[in-house]
Amino acid sequence: MVSSSSPKLLFRRWLAGRSLPSMVPRSLSSTSSFFFSSPVLPSGTAFSCIRRADLLLCEFPSVSSRFAFFCSHPAQIDEEAGPAAIDYRMLVSEDEFHRVADSTLYNLQEKFEEYGDSIQSDGFDIDFGNQVLTLKLGNLGTYVINKQTPNRQIWLSSPVSGPSRFDWDTTHKAWVYRRTKANLLRLLEDEVESLCGKPITLS
Repeated sequence: MVSSSSPKLLFRRWLAGRSLPSMVPRSLSSTSSFFFSSPVLPSGTAFSCIRRADLLLCEFPSVSSRFAFFCSHPAQIDEEAGPAAIDYRMLVSEDEFHRVADSTLYNLQEKFEEYGDSIQSDGFDIDFGNQVLTLKLGNLGTYVINKQTPNRQIWLSSPVSGPSRFDWDTTHKAWVYRRTKANLLRLLEDEVESLCGKPITLS
């Protein structure tokens, strides 16, 4: 079956549009848009034009490619659409976001403070205020973790992986970076351990 937007069918319609004005009422042939919007040609005479188009296409197969631009609608491409990104803002209310985000930041603060007491690292410091948690690791770099209420997200600035934006996944009960599927707590565990040389448990 020929697609309604295939070059061959478009060429048939174009040729019919060139030939039919003298064969059909002027009200039907005055605009070329008629031939592109109507699924049925207006008269039996039109089929002889289509037959002529078929003969031309058989003799000059490359000609159909020149008429692809006559389509008045975008071509339907048979490609598998990738999974639609989930907008977690539609799944999390603002109240729930504040509850979960605040709990995450407070827990991170406590875990980092305990971790800092267990290691010997110059420049290790933690600051939490105005919904921003800052973890300083001296010359190893600085982490900044903060809430973004309008987006229902937690934003991370990492000296290792750079900036990331995490959404709350209500199914897995975790902060997830949609682009890489990274889990916020696991990402921090891996990076801080690689920088400081000692495992840390945040989850």
